[in-house]
Amino acid sequence: MTASKAFIGFVWVVLVTIFLVIIAGSVVRTTQSGMGCPDWPTCFGSAIPPTDTAQVVFQPNHQYKKGQFIIYNDSLKYAKEKFVSGISYSPENWKQYEKHNCAKFAVVNTWIEYINRLLGALLGILILAQAIWGFIHYKKLNNIVLLSIGLVLLTGFQAWLGKTVVDSNLALLKITIHMFGALVMVFLCQYILFLMKGKLIVLTQKNVLVATYLLAVLIVSQLIIGTQVRGQIDNIVEHSPNINRSGWISLLNSSFYIHKTFAALIAGLTLYSSILANTKKVAALLAKRVLAVVIMEVIVGFVLVYADFPKAAQPIHLLLSSVMAALVFANILKMKYK
Repeated sequence: MTASKAFIGFVWVVLVTIFLVIIAGSVVRTTQSGMGCPDWPTCFGSAIPPTDTAQVVFQPNHQYKKGQFIIYNDSLKYAKEKFVSGISYSPENWKQYEKHNCAKFAVVNTWIEYINRLLGALLGILILAQAIWGFIHYKKLNNIVLLSIGLVLLTGFQAWLGKTVVDSNLALLKITIHMFGALVMVFLCQYILFLMKGKLIVLTQKNVLVATYLLAVLIVSQLIIGTQVRGQIDNIVEHSPNINRSGWISLLNSSFYIHKTFAALIAGLTLYSSILANTKKVAALLAKRVLAVVIMEVIVGFVLVYADFPKAAQPIHLLLSSVMAALVFANILKMKYK
């Protein structure tokens, strides 16, 4: 059916866009651009971010619009109403921004965060379009419609959570929930694809299935621990900027070593399940896809640890972790024991 193929293709577009948003989020965090826009959904009170420092400092004889931000005396202020400024700063025209006071501006960081938001907005539009399409053409397939609506609701939750992340000045717990929300969006898209393709089932051995479930638990645990390690690194960057990247590892606590241990367990379990599944061709292919991603992830992990955490490797590390989780979830959907 042509419509089904077109819809499946569109869901794939949504899925790829979710991964692009995950990459963008990681780039934001790696470059410390999370507060590049101090407010949400605007950026310094405008739909288009500033491109020069002069736009975020007080300017005499300048027309300001309501809600526009400036940085004055290392503090965030926003215009109470639309007005034209005088020769000097007048406090009665401005109000203190009270949700946080991260009064910094760097054009690169601001635009990195802004592009991340644009990708998020694009994703929201695509997901809404998917839900409308699913409702019109597949309203008899309740699961497709409900999952698509659930994806819309989760996108709304993610948008709200993104605002609270900015308002809280990048609280680690909220960042972690935000990341897992994106993974749940991936899983929902995968399940829609699974249903649309007719629930293709692959028979395999019981021990392979058990190993796959255990692998899923380890990967989720690894992602949680990884966010803790990433949070420690962010803390080092913020409070100890003079320490070289080569000295970061010595400042990390036990979470880092647990993270490394889990990485070894995941690699070993993936190899084990791949060897076990080798007697069945399709099951072996599914297992080997996970193994290929795990090998790449281990290589990137070595680069991070032994090449002093290069910035380019960090988004790749998160992307591979997300892809690994997605592949294991797909295997859980497809693999059955009989």
